[in-house]
Amino acid sequence: MSPASCEHLMNPSAKPLIDSYGRVHNNLRISVTDRCNIRCVYCMPENPVFLPRNQLLSFEEIERFVRIVVPLGIDKIRLTGGEPLVRRELPVLIEKLAAIPGIKDIGLTTNGILLAPLAKALWNAGLRRINVSLDTMDPDRFQQLARRPGFEQVIEGILAAKAAGFDPVKINAVAMKGCTEEDIVPLAKFAREHGLEVRFIEYMPLDGGLWEREKVLFAADILDRLTLEIGPLVPSPDQDPRAPAIDYDFVDGGGRIGMIASVSRPFCMSCNRVRLTSDGKLRNCLFSLEETDIRGLLRGGAGDEEIVRAIRESVASKWEGHEINTARFIQPERLMHSIGG
Repeated sequence: MSPASCEHLMNPSAKPLIDSYGRVHNNLRISVTDRCNIRCVYCMPENPVFLPRNQLLSFEEIERFVRIVVPLGIDKIRLTGGEPLVRRELPVLIEKLAAIPGIKDIGLTTNGILLAPLAKALWNAGLRRINVSLDTMDPDRFQQLARRPGFEQVIEGILAAKAAGFDPVKINAVAMKGCTEEDIVPLAKFAREHGLEVRFIEYMPLDGGLWEREKVLFAADILDRLTLEIGPLVPSPDQDPRAPAIDYDFVDGGGRIGMIASVSRPFCMSCNRVRLTSDGKLRNCLFSLEETDIRGLLRGGAGDEEIVRAIRESVASKWEGHEINTARFIQPERLMHSIGG
């Protein structure tokens, strides 16, 4: 037995985070703020109530939490919001996290509006993966969906990220029936032209309204449209079985697209993610109905072992899946912007 494989026998706290279904968790998504500078219709209301700033985790609290979970097998981090770039001095946090031994990968999901002037600083701080949310190549429809202007800044941010060294830059596009069908091909062509990857995400019930399944634009329909109007696609040979997206390559060599089919092809049984909200609540599923109060432990003087026990209990209690497609599905009270993407 190698030293690495028997480490948990000498140090029980180093055992990986495994739930009752055998899923190993190595991926932590950290929301750094619930604030956002746009109001996407599928994410948040026009006039949301934001948390007082003193309820947000500090950079030091986030760093301490990450140092606690790294020995438990967490080696991949993604920073989200709200809009993470509205959090002041975010490159400082990234630099802190990148310096923690055991962290192999740090990513960021942003709407891109503030990205252009920050792209190089984010790269220099240690960020290496970036996803930009963009649902349309039409400026008027962008403003309709985001309920704010900003299309030109998003495009500028995408190109600035590419110039800073991020490769690939990924575009996240939420697909909604009766709304964004005409955006699928222009987004794919834009990605092909600039060496980007676009990932189409099936609409999910996270806007606080009544879940309307008829709004889902299914991944299969998106693939059919891309094949018909651009060219044939084949499954990518280097699929990550634990990633939420199924990747496809254009046969002509003109790039890659991804499908996140959360509704039509749930990937719950390969899920390796846990989430820390901006106010310090640990969620073992995006659609979880329960949370673990990590902030209370951090600010209440809890030792590392007590926090580890709380983390393990949360992961151990993770359910089999979100059950969007069943009558048992219960929509979470929290909206997407307050959970973290």
